[in-house]
Amino acid sequence: MFSLPKKATIIEVGPRDGLQNEKKEVVTSDKLAFIDSLQLAGVKEMELTSFVSPKWVPQMADAKEIVGRSKRVGRQFVLAPNEKGAQLALEAGADSIAVFVGVSNSFNQKNINRSTHDAVNALQPVIENLKQQNMFVRACISTAFYCPYEGKINSKDVQSLCADFVSMGVDELSVADTVGRANPLECYELFTLLKEAFSEVLLTAHFHDTRKMALANIFASLQAGIDRFDTAAGGLGGCPFAPGATGNVATEDVVHMLDTLGIETGVNVKKVCEAVELIAPHVSRPIDSGMYRLYQNGQL
Repeated sequence: MFSLPKKATIIEVGPRDGLQNEKKEVVTSDKLAFIDSLQLAGVKEMELTSFVSPKWVPQMADAKEIVGRSKRVGRQFVLAPNEKGAQLALEAGADSIAVFVGVSNSFNQKNINRSTHDAVNALQPVIENLKQQNMFVRACISTAFYCPYEGKINSKDVQSLCADFVSMGVDELSVADTVGRANPLECYELFTLLKEAFSEVLLTAHFHDTRKMALANIFASLQAGIDRFDTAAGGLGGCPFAPGATGNVATEDVVHMLDTLGIETGVNVKKVCEAVELIAPHVSRPIDSGMYRLYQNGQL
């Protein structure tokens, strides 16, 4: 019928994407304990924090300290929205940088007050400078399936934006269902298209679980040849500029599904749940992942 990969990589985004929209302050020591616990669970790639204006995202005000005090385990990303953010990240000692642009013009205007075209042009010298310094650069492609303001996104527009970033030399494209509206067929079709077009870069799928379709979408993406997935322990997250979007797909649920499919991740589900237990008291939204409920009930 189809082939599935033997291994898959989990990129844990809980410490950054998971906490950025959290209104309740999470202190630095609790973030560091969360990060450390996720590393102990076997996570080798992680988004730690973002160098954004604390005026707009106060939860990330301790970015420099997070980078400086986190243990160096595998690849650790920090998000940098512009040249200033990238410079601050480099000064803090980061060696893997994520930039982001939405496919949707409306989303970008709400998020960064720029059109898609202008946002990409502004990032070009930033990316070129990072690559000259041998930095690993991932480009996060938001609203790749649907936009909360424009609706369905044309896959050719996604491909065009990805092509712009590939031409700048990025190492990875993280393609996101930002509002959690995609279905498995749409995921299979888009990722098949992108795999054929961009075989020279890493391709990662990023799903929000707004309509509880994320696991099905991951399975469809596996069939399209994708073997890298952004996930957040406990299903944490949500975008302040995507009304109605809920958290990311839960790391523990994704790892469990991959385990049952015989796909190796190197990540331990029970230990991820232990990391969730550490952060749960410090976030305002209840944790509602299937595997975490089993863990709480002593069934894991």
